[in-house]
Amino acid sequence: MPRQFFVGGNFKMNPSSRDQTKSIINILNSADLDSTTEIVIAPPSLYLMDVKETVRSEIQVSAQNCHHKDSGAFTGEISPVQLVDANIPWVILGHSERRTHFGETSEFIAQKTKAALKATLKVILCVGETLEEREAGKTAAVVQKQLQAVVDVLQESDWSGIVIAYEPVWAIGTGRVATSFQAEEAQLDIRTYISQSVSPSVAENTRIIYGGSVTAANSKELSTQPDVDGFLVGGASLKPEFVNIINSRLT
Repeated sequence: MPRQFFVGGNFKMNPSSRDQTKSIINILNSADLDSTTEIVIAPPSLYLMDVKETVRSEIQVSAQNCHHKDSGAFTGEISPVQLVDANIPWVILGHSERRTHFGETSEFIAQKTKAALKATLKVILCVGETLEEREAGKTAAVVQKQLQAVVDVLQESDWSGIVIAYEPVWAIGTGRVATSFQAEEAQLDIRTYISQSVSPSVAENTRIIYGGSVTAANSKELSTQPDVDGFLVGGASLKPEFVNIINSRLT
């Protein structure tokens, strides 16, 4: 079976008000969207419930992070079981901003991934290299090391709840974007690695999406690559062009 195309919108710490969030949701609610694409949006945690209650049913909602414990004295955190209780089905884990700004290691992200899956959340698992690492020819090694930490703590059956987002750090929010060749090369490397470290079946069925300055202008060409199963969109998910990205495979 072909892998279902997947487009996620990571709002990050945006927008700055409920009214602005409502405007984004109104655009999505009124748009003609590709019915064959799975669509997930991740607003700030403060607005999760508002968005869940107002967005059209075809669009799922994701948290941008969660803790690896179900409860406890962890001020400011949200647990996976709390998200499930709130009917939030997805969570983004391992984003480079969490790794860089908050010091999250691959091993810590792996523990959070395991906890999220155990709670029945589905996970958008982010991996990617810096510009220095790419220029040193270390892209594959860096990404494989990030993935290996997750491979080490999961069972083969767990992977049905994971979408892997390849997000080269040098392309996130910079306006630079991997060429379609660079994206396909890196994502084929990921699929090959998953085939070898988990199983060929998991590799064939796991969706690997691209993130890093995705726009309406570049999404159509990127979407034609055989191992690009969709996108994780940052800044453009806050704009009307997000609709065009969702519809990038439509002629």
